[in-house]
Amino acid sequence: MPLKNSVRTDRIVDAAAQLFARQGYHGTSTREIARLAEVSENTLFRHFDHKEDIFWSALRANVLALRPRWDLLDGIKSGESPGVMLPRILELLDNAVSCNPAVIRLIAVAFVELHGNADALCRDLILPVFSEICQYLAESVQKGEVVEVDPILLVASLLSMVLIHPQLARLIDSAQTTAVDSRATVNAYSKFWLDVLSPRPPAPAPLVSRAANESP
Repeated sequence: MPLKNSVRTDRIVDAAAQLFARQGYHGTSTREIARLAEVSENTLFRHFDHKEDIFWSALRANVLALRPRWDLLDGIKSGESPGVMLPRILELLDNAVSCNPAVIRLIAVAFVELHGNADALCRDLILPVFSEICQYLAESVQKGEVVEVDPILLVASLLSMVLIHPQLARLIDSAQTTAVDSRATVNAYSKFWLDVLSPRPPAPAPLVSRAANESP
């Protein structure tokens, strides 16, 4: 593709990502996308056959933009301890949300508005990294490094905390006006989950008095 056309395609995809993330799939028209991308609607359809093609291109571009950050998970394959890897996992999730919030909204739009068509693409783009995290956590359970827990439920809980906690904290503490310190937030999440997941020593057996052991 000539450079000129490539630049136009990128502008269309960027504009579409903004609008789809803000207004949803059905709430966004190709005319709006063309206007924001500063191209004609005819030009838009010379690059894409259908509106849905534009959406999938926007979603794919935003998810792939996160890939360079996934090198934080290299330690998974080398079997690093949860004390090392859990902060990296939480940093990965926090970066995905804070550095590119549109990608989370686009994924939600895909599942809510495009239903089954979202499964295959999201499985190809997102499942590999989540599968690696789940496998790592399952192995950590088997090694006794963390308490016994469903790895899929744990990954969902980690992601839910990263997604919901900042907004919920602002609702509860309306006086909070300072910018969120991402590093401090990840440290707080890590401390919480390491405390929750760390194996507990077995409770000592109750002492039985000598008199209780003597036969009557």
